[in-house]
Parts: sequence; structure tokens; C-alpha cells
Amino acid sequence: MGWLYMQSLNGYFGPRQYLDAQFTHTRPELTSKVLRSALVAMRVYYAAVEHVRHTTDERTVFAAVCLVRYNPRDREGYIFGYKDMDESMGPCESECPTPILDLLTPTDSRYAIEWRARCRENAAARRALANKPSPRPGQTIVFDHPLSFSNGHTLDRFEVVANPRSHRTVLFRAADIGGLYRISNVKKHGYRLIDPA
Repeated sequence: MGWLYMQSLNGYFGPRQYLDAQFTHTRPELTSKVLRSALVAMRVYYAAVEHVRHTTDERTVFAAVCLVRYNPRDREGYIFGYKDMDESMGPCESECPTPILDLLTPTDSRYAIEWRARCRENAAARRALANKPSPRPGQTIVFDHPLSFSNGHTLDRFEVVANPRSHRTVLFRAADIGGLYRISNVKKHGYRLIDPA
């Protein structure tokens, strides 16, 4: 299915609430209900959707995934768009939160099984990054592999210094040659921290 764009959220507070309502309905043969949902980075919606068939009382819970574009200031007035799919399509987006994955019922779909495994691997990697110690001013950081910079230098050892313009970030002073550097996504690199003597 392609993208669906609209000029309003039909009274709903935001994209997540709108999409929750789209997956929650009752029909003569089926009741569909969102058990839990999340809008990750305002870009991808994930939901555990329960289907109960009225004739057999069969209950299944699957993952719905929607790509989301939300721009309340769109010049043409199309403020919200989404493209929906489910886990059996093997979506590329695999950042589904673990509490949603925990609600899903077993499936025999190979694509869904592989997607669930990718989501769990990504969740474990996010937890590992979050638990990794952050560099603090005064420490020395030594990277497992040297980093290359646009000025031609390749360095692996820095002194961590406070950023005078932001209390939430730090800067890195090259231990050998001086000079301040910014290193984005520092936790994605392998490193060890040395506390000051």
C-alpha cells in the first residue's frame, strides 16, 4: 500500500492517537484493538494489535508498523501522512520497543520472526549504549581505533573538556597536538576512559 496524506488529524491530539484509532474497530466478524503503541522519533509508529474473531474466539496479536510524516506547517496543507504495513511484510524499520514485542502472539511467518529478532537485537544494542559510561570532563579517552578528522589528523587519545557553550556536551582536546574536536555519537565507538590521577 502507498502513502495516505491528509489535511487534518480529525480531532485527534497527534499521529499516534490517530493511528491507534485506525487500528481499533469492531466489525461483525472481528474486533481489532491496539494494546500498546509507540511513535519512535516522530518517524515510525509501532503497535501491538489484537484481533479477536467472533466466530471462533481466536485471538492473535501482531505488530503494525507505519512510516509517518507529520508537518503541521506544510505549505500545501497536507500535515500528516502514513504508510502502513505489518510485521509479516518484514519491514526495514526495526526499532520496535520491547514492551510491544512482548505482547505479540507466536507466528509462523518467517518475515515476522526475522523482524522480531532484529527488533530485539536493536533493543539490546540501545540498552548497551545507554549503559556505557559517558566521557566526563577531566577524563582521558582512548579509542580502540584511531579516528580520522577533516583536518587530516588521525587520533586515538583525547582529554575530555567541558563545552563552554553547552552543559550537555563535551569537547575533546587532542593529547599530542592540542586543538579541540567534536566527536558525534561517541558511544558508538569502542573506547576506555582513564580518570585523572
